[in-house]
Amino acid sequence: MLIGEVARRSGVSARMLRHYESLGLLRPSGRTGSGYREYSGEDIRRIFHIESLRSLGLSLREIGRALDDPGFTPSALVDDLIRQTRERIAAETDLLTRLRRIDAAEPASWEDVLQAVAVLQALGSKSPAARQRAALSAGDEVPVEALVEAVLRETEPNVAGALRWALARSGADGTALLAKGLDSTVPAVRERAVRSLAELAGDEPTVHLREALTHPDVVVRGHAALALGTRGVADAIPVLIDMIVDGRNDTDAADALSVLASDTATADRIAGGLVSRLGTGTGTGTGTGTAQRLPEVGGPADHSTHDTAEAPARVRLTQSLADIPGDTASRALVELSQDADRAVAVTATYLLHLRDAH
Repeated sequence: MLIGEVARRSGVSARMLRHYESLGLLRPSGRTGSGYREYSGEDIRRIFHIESLRSLGLSLREIGRALDDPGFTPSALVDDLIRQTRERIAAETDLLTRLRRIDAAEPASWEDVLQAVAVLQALGSKSPAARQRAALSAGDEVPVEALVEAVLRETEPNVAGALRWALARSGADGTALLAKGLDSTVPAVRERAVRSLAELAGDEPTVHLREALTHPDVVVRGHAALALGTRGVADAIPVLIDMIVDGRNDTDAADALSVLASDTATADRIAGGLVSRLGTGTGTGTGTGTAQRLPEVGGPADHSTHDTAEAPARVRLTQSLADIPGDTASRALVELSQDADRAVAVTATYLLHLRDAH
C-alpha cells in the first residue's frame, strides 16, 4: 500500500508518516520498482499503535520505547501521565475560572479587562502586602466569586480583614457562596466563612447566621451568636451563655447579652439562663437555690439541665449579670452574694455595690 492510500485510510497525513520515518519510529517494509514507499499490514498496525499511544499524551520518543523495548514497563510512565494530566486540567480550570470572572465583570474595554486581570493576579500573589493592596483597591471589576474565594483561603489576619471589608463594600451578593464555606471540611475555612457572613448586612446573611447556631463546629456557632447578638436576635442567647461557661470569647459574649437585654422580658430571660448554669440549689444556704425561682432560657438549645458549672465558669456567669438590667438580675446577685463559693460571693457583692451606685 502506497503512502497516499495509507494516509487516506489511517487519517495520518503523508507528511506526518514521513516525520515518523525520519525519527525511526516507522519504517515502510518495502519500496516499489519506482522507489515509492510501500507499507505492509504490519506497518499499518504499527501506525495505529502509534496514534493510540499519542492519544494518551505520550511523546514520540516515549512511543518508540514502548513499541521497541521489550523490557519497557508502562506503569511508571502512566503514573507520570496521570500527574501531568491533572496539572494540565488544574491549569485549564484556573484559566476558565479567570475568564468567567472577567466576563462576569462585563468589561467595556480592553483596559477594563487588563485592570481585572491585574487585580485577580494580585489577589493570588504570594505577597500579603500585594494581596492587601488589591483588596483595598478592588472595585466593580472584581467579581464577587473572586472576593469570596480570596476571603476563604486567606491566612493573614490583616489581609483577611481587608478582603471582608472589600466584600461588604462591593454590594454584591456573596452570601450563598460564603454559606457554602460553612460546610467545608477545613475548620479554618469554616471560621473565615462565618466571620465574613457576620460582616454582611441584610436579611439573607442573618438567616444563614441563625442556621449556624446549631452548626457542629463550636467556633462557627460562637461567631454566629456574637454577630446575631449585635443584631438583636434573641435566638443567640443559649449559645452566648455556653461561650461564657466554656470561657470562649466570654467577654464578647457577655457584651452581646447586655445588648440583647434591651427589654424587661429578654433581660429576665438572660438572667435566668445565666443563673441556671450556676447550678440548681447552690449558694444561698436557704436550700431553695436561686436558679429554681428565676426564669430559664427557653428554646431547643436550653442548657438549664446541665450540671453545676466549674468554679471559674461560675465566676464568669456571675460577672455576666453585671450589665443585665432588671429586678431578676438584681435578686440573683443578692442571693449570689451569700454563695458558698467565696469568689462568686465577692463578685456578686461588688456588682451589687456598682448597681446601687448607679
